Amino acid sequence: MAQIPRFFYNSPLVINTTVRLDADTAKHIWQVLRMDADDKILLTDGNGTTAEGSIHIAERHKCDVTIEKVTLHPRPGSVFHLAVAFTKNNSRNEWLLEKATELGVGSIIPIDAYRSEKTHIRIDRWNKILQSAILQSQQHYLPQLHEITPLYKVLDMFKDVPQKLVAHCINDEIKRPLAELLKHEEDAILLIGPEGDFSLEEVVLCNQKGYKSVSLGGQRLRTETAAIMASAYFNLISDVKI
Repeated sequence: MAQIPRFFYNSPLVINTTVRLDADTAKHIWQVLRMDADDKILLTDGNGTTAEGSIHIAERHKCDVTIEKVTLHPRPGSVFHLAVAFTKNNSRNEWLLEKATELGVGSIIPIDAYRSEKTHIRIDRWNKILQSAILQSQQHYLPQLHEITPLYKVLDMFKDVPQKLVAHCINDEIKRPLAELLKHEEDAILLIGPEGDFSLEEVVLCNQKGYKSVSLGGQRLRTETAAIMASAYFNLISDVKI
């Protein structure tokens, strides 16, 4: 049986109502997928709700869907928050967003650190990337994407998260391997600095706020590589419960 096409819908999904999809989605349904009235479709709101429905009208710039069944999916397991200082390279940043979303991170927080290079983000474009990634990976929850946030504010925002970790490459500071500290039973946040790394003062501040210093291995990783490696590790241990 062919898989029902899945699309993002950024509003409440209520049974026995008819909703209108955005123009870009309507065009894709009509022009690319060649779908028509009575064809089945699946919608997700990124907040754990999916809806099965039938197309009522399919035109180039208009697609109405009648919702026939709504399902609420509980969020699985613990949540991994990824706070990272993005680079000036937009293609690398967007690759990070896509892959982190596919790996199930709960939120993505661009950090404004002392050596940060990225000072502006296209929040609408980035949210579109997240939406596409949850559709591709067939997930029900969209990561929360924050605006660029100063490091000290990130520390306050996530002060109640049980596992607080900061990755850095400062040689004289004691670090433990990520695998020793990161556990799947509790929510976690990991801070990853800019390509010039966190400053010593920033690492000391993090430690004072309860963050443990971690090593991501002996190789010198790019920012986005470090972020995806850590996200993949948390996804793995959460799935197999090691």
